[in-house]
Amino acid sequence: MSFKDVLVALTTYPERTPNSSIEDAVQVAVALSARVSAIACEVRVPAPASPLGTALLNIPAMVAAELRKSAANAKDVLAGFQDAAERQNVLQDTILEKCSTANEPDVLVDYARLRDLTVVPMTNTDGNERWYAETLIFDSGRPVIALPPEPSPKPTQSFDNVIVAWDFSRQSSRAVADALPILKQSKRVFILTVTNEKIIDTKRSGVELAKHLSRHGVEVILDVVDAAGRDIGTVLRSHIQLRNGDLLVMGAYGHSRFREFVLGGATRSMLLRPPVPTFLSH
Repeated sequence: MSFKDVLVALTTYPERTPNSSIEDAVQVAVALSARVSAIACEVRVPAPASPLGTALLNIPAMVAAELRKSAANAKDVLAGFQDAAERQNVLQDTILEKCSTANEPDVLVDYARLRDLTVVPMTNTDGNERWYAETLIFDSGRPVIALPPEPSPKPTQSFDNVIVAWDFSRQSSRAVADALPILKQSKRVFILTVTNEKIIDTKRSGVELAKHLSRHGVEVILDVVDAAGRDIGTVLRSHIQLRNGDLLVMGAYGHSRFREFVLGGATRSMLLRPPVPTFLSH
């Protein structure tokens, strides 16, 4: 198996995905040698049902202005994506949908279920991107790569140094299996087990995982790090920097409650501000 059909979820409202993030998303497709599609939604902003507000603030005119903003942003991000993909000589197509703000994540899930992988560029603010990423991770049945909000200092032509966050859980096992095509192409794979942070069911899992991956032609380095009172997000960021990681692979923890996701600590930390492209599976 390999990743041949990648989806990029672009944001149009309230702010659009920056061009630098679009460039980084296309670079992921280059690194995976994949065809890439970009989806953007013109969102319908619901008008509050308030006769007094309508009389005082001219709410219909305000809503119309926001609709025009979203439509213009959708046109701009898709044009920016097409330009970036053509410059990288990546096969691509664009998808334009129209939906309400509340239904946008569900529209993204519909398309993500028919792709190998979805890329979500994140932002420095806790905006819609995290909502989209969470919904895609837990509802699409496909892996997601969350991109850092800052522009990449160097083009991601390949994922040479991959960090795998391993805790012998169902989620981390699924992430390793889903990421196997990337692991097989990388130059170095570091299996990171963090101790004194949570209970791990077995002490042999890192060694056994190394044996399993070696049968797929993946040679790994086993890293065991004591959390030493640090939160898991801090430990992961520190190790990514130590190993000069290009990609973090990890299982996503969480569950949905009334359409809001209750996330595990590591998942929440990496989605808030991923330090490198972060491959998440549930």
